Amino acid sequence: MSTAPRACVIGWPVEHSRSPAIHGYWLAHYGIDGAYVKEAVAPEDFPAFLSSLSKHGYVGANVTLPHKEAALRAVQEADTAARAIGAVNTVWLDERGALRGSNTDAYGFMTNLDSSAPDWREGCDVAMVLGAGGAARAILHGLIEAGIPRILLTNRTVAKAETLARDFGDPVEVVPWEDKDSALSACRLLVNTTSLGMAGQPPLDIMVTALPANAVVTDIVYVPLETPLLAEARARGLTTVDGLGMLLHQAVPGFERWFGVRPEVTPDLRAHVVATLEAG
Repeated sequence: MSTAPRACVIGWPVEHSRSPAIHGYWLAHYGIDGAYVKEAVAPEDFPAFLSSLSKHGYVGANVTLPHKEAALRAVQEADTAARAIGAVNTVWLDERGALRGSNTDAYGFMTNLDSSAPDWREGCDVAMVLGAGGAARAILHGLIEAGIPRILLTNRTVAKAETLARDFGDPVEVVPWEDKDSALSACRLLVNTTSLGMAGQPPLDIMVTALPANAVVTDIVYVPLETPLLAEARARGLTTVDGLGMLLHQAVPGFERWFGVRPEVTPDLRAHVVATLEAG
């Protein structure tokens, strides 16, 4: 019987996941005898599946929609990021066999931002985050940990934004969706966490021209790789950061936990994953 470590991504559905392309690339690149596969698990079966992860032959897993909040409830120990964000996307079995959980989305976002726009923190007294879903929670956590003194949060449903603002407290401040354009002139960083502008979704209506000339614009969407928001910002000469880097960097901690090697996010990895996106 093989003792090679195996990990998986658990979702419902899960066919869309790019995680096997990322981890499969690293396994081959580092010559590791291991495997990473997809597991389609219905919500009603998820708690039992996760609690018996080792019986299924896995040392750990990524967790994707719709299971991230359920994973937080199911793990025996969750780290600070997972508790702050309210969701788990990475699980592993520790040396005692206990199921532990983390959320690496904030890490992935911040590492990608630091890598792609190294000067973004300079003079960044105000940032604006669009959206109030799970991704927004991760971004808020990352920006607060980075010490951004004022974060404007706006969402089409203002009650959801207000809930997030209460959860995180200072420095988060809610701006009504209809007032977002008038607040942009103070923002050194604009982050879109909504699905607006994603392939098959309505466009994002926002006045990019209101941003200062040194602003950084980032979109966590990576299909398309350059969203209309990023295209408009780039045309204006602003620094832009696409969402694919966040996906790549958030995968690093899990791979290290499961396979014992800390992998690098390289141009070759990015090109490999882009090829899978283009293939559909």
